[in-house]
Amino acid sequence: MRRILYGSLVATALLAAVLAAAQEKSVSDQYLDQCSVCHGPDGAGKTAKGKKLSVKDVRQTILKVTVEQMIETVTKGKDPDMDAYGKDMTADQIKQIVEYYRGLAKK
Repeated sequence: MRRILYGSLVATALLAAVLAAAQEKSVSDQYLDQCSVCHGPDGAGKTAKGKKLSVKDVRQTILKVTVEQMIETVTKGKDPDMDAYGKDMTADQIKQIVEYYRGLAKK
């Protein structure tokens, strides 16, 4: 009986871990969901909202803003136009988003 109960608990824990991993979005999906509305899928900022807010192309921004500055902006936001994501994302997720965004300048 104990073996069956233990086996059920292990199986449940493994299933929960697999489901949690499947629900996590890739960095590119997260960027597309949360950032591309303004910054564009290619980082050029040429979306309707990006143009309205004068979002700069990542190829210009990357030369002027450090990784640390970008992480701080994503974490704390930039009044009045950019929301803060420090409560919605982990520090690692924010770092990955910044790296992804900066990588768009190289494409």
